Amino acid sequence: MGRLQDKVALISGGSKNQGAAEARVFSAEGAKVIFGDIADAEGQAVEAEIRAAGGEAYYRHLDVTSEDDWRAAVDFAVATYGRLDILINNAAVLIPRIPIEERTVEEWDLVMGVNAKGVFLGTKLAIPAMRAGGGGSIVNISSIAGIGQSTTQEPAYAASKGAIRVFSKVTATQHAKDNIRCNSVHPGPVDTEMFRAAFPTPEALAERLSRVPMKRAGLIDEIVSGVLYLASDESSYVTGTELVIDGGALSM
Repeated sequence: MGRLQDKVALISGGSKNQGAAEARVFSAEGAKVIFGDIADAEGQAVEAEIRAAGGEAYYRHLDVTSEDDWRAAVDFAVATYGRLDILINNAAVLIPRIPIEERTVEEWDLVMGVNAKGVFLGTKLAIPAMRAGGGGSIVNISSIAGIGQSTTQEPAYAASKGAIRVFSKVTATQHAKDNIRCNSVHPGPVDTEMFRAAFPTPEALAERLSRVPMKRAGLIDEIVSGVLYLASDESSYVTGTELVIDGGALSM
């Protein structure tokens, strides 16, 4: 029996990097996985890979800023499997760090739209389905940017991830009565395409990793392990908490 045997999971941002890894791992642990993204070709390739390995997964186009797309994804899960047990709000964008006074409204709205509004919409649409099924687990991917190391953070990204942190606690406390748990995961720097694009030179990378006591970026699998724990029944008494996976960065 897998750690998520026969549970129904919905994952946003699932076409590549951490989201795709979550889809693969959750399927290997016995879950029936619906995952979405706007990168359709990559998402369809991940679906085919999971199915070839014997897993059960469906890719759906999902723009996390669209309430209609979220509703369609949740409706698909319920229509296909009769319930929704797990929601992983994973999709995010990151933009280069510049001073606050140089940030445009359009850039701010982009980051807040994907990172914060996307989490709100996914949660809003998932709650009724989870309540009808007797409960569930919501895991929101935030960042250490939402907690600390503020002197070096990109302002819009940090604000969006801080919003996720607080929103997760509100969700947890207001929906414990529905047997719906909600927790946030706060990675430090993780070796993904988005991270490498943000720190493209050896000098920039070295400067970033100087703020991590372990002096390296995290691995995707190290983050997914924490997400899996919070999604599973192993964390049945855990809600409203922050799981920091950062190589010690917040201890500095």
